[in-house]
Amino acid sequence: MSSDKFFSIAKNDLFPICRSLTGKGIRKTLQIIKKEFPILKIHKIKSGTKVFDWTIPPEWNLYDGYILDKYNKKIVDFKKNNLHVVGYSAPINKFLSKNKLFKHIYSLPNQQNAIPYITSYYKKTWGFCVNHLEKKKIDKDYKDRDKFKVVIKSNLNPKGNLNYGEILIKGTSKQEILISTYICHPSMANNELSGPVVSMSLIDYFSKIKNLDKTLRFLFIPETIGSIAYLSKHLSHLKKNIIGGYNLTCIGDERQHSCMLSKYANSISDRSLLEAYKKLKIKFKKYSFLQRGSDERQYNSPGIDLPIAGIFRTKFAEYPEYHTSLDDFSLVTKKGIRGGFNVAKTAINILRKKIIPKNIILCEPQMGRRGLYPSLSTTKKNKGVINYMSFLQYADGKNELNDIAKILSLTLYQTRKILKVLKKNKLIEC
Repeated sequence: MSSDKFFSIAKNDLFPICRSLTGKGIRKTLQIIKKEFPILKIHKIKSGTKVFDWTIPPEWNLYDGYILDKYNKKIVDFKKNNLHVVGYSAPINKFLSKNKLFKHIYSLPNQQNAIPYITSYYKKTWGFCVNHLEKKKIDKDYKDRDKFKVVIKSNLNPKGNLNYGEILIKGTSKQEILISTYICHPSMANNELSGPVVSMSLIDYFSKIKNLDKTLRFLFIPETIGSIAYLSKHLSHLKKNIIGGYNLTCIGDERQHSCMLSKYANSISDRSLLEAYKKLKIKFKKYSFLQRGSDERQYNSPGIDLPIAGIFRTKFAEYPEYHTSLDDFSLVTKKGIRGGFNVAKTAINILRKKIIPKNIILCEPQMGRRGLYPSLSTTKKNKGVINYMSFLQYADGKNELNDIAKILSLTLYQTRKILKVLKKNKLIEC
């Protein structure tokens, strides 16, 4: 199965890479994906660029980070684990006392074996992350007056770039389904790499389907700032063409299946996903949009309003290994990935097969010049016109054909006849 292949790529090639919102790690990750899918387009947006209310941060690259004790022994070493250095740490090279150093060392007292994942993207600082047992050992082994050499070799380049990847699998319709996942976390399996693995598996699957009906748009982006940047560049196109889609993250463990519905929990994406769980006979946990936390926030945000739902196994922040070094490939399995892939594949297949009419003319069209309005006004003839006009009212890209039939109290056969006429007269597309 292709998901097994991409699982191995993630485990062996992607997991060791130090990634963040920007930098060489992102580009290396995208190049590995591009090797598998040459159609991947890699884009860049310059640091300092305004994207809605946000600004693209300086490009950050980390080359080394460590703490030396008074015996010149490395007691913390970034090269042993990417999580040891706080994400977006500024460069530092100085001697500090233990008391001052400890203000910049982070651990998890309730998870003593786990290295936490901590970032500071938009406030300049520096720091190290260790498991709590290591922190207690440092505290025990050294005196308060002992000096430590603290080194972080990093660079914050205001003239750098933010990079993201995009794959378009064109269908026969202009209508699109958006699949988004992120590639900005270092050395975490479920929270980071499960989404890209499932996305790659989906690309492999759907790219082999001949005469694909809906167009599929896949994004590999840094979380939050990446989706905001993409939306700022492509909002008009997306609002016109996207009928639905899914954000994929934390989709590789075996503990449970779960999802987050879009803002009003009644979109075509939501209904297709719920149908998929039913079809696959999978028990799942459903989360409200009020419990959001990933890029579904941006896609459903005010003024954007794209009907994007989230597909997970165990939802982010709901499992103990989340944002720690324990989120590794003992948690994410081939079986877990296959389960996540099957749900996403089934939901997309259900969504893409739905007939979703969309009015392509502004305001009320003149039906008379199209031969759709009777020359003599009678109640009987006007009823047909009213059905045409009512169909156009609800063909807003948010309702499938079955929905419109129910709203108009018509049979599906009658609605299909109206669809055919309106499509012939270039009043709708689907």
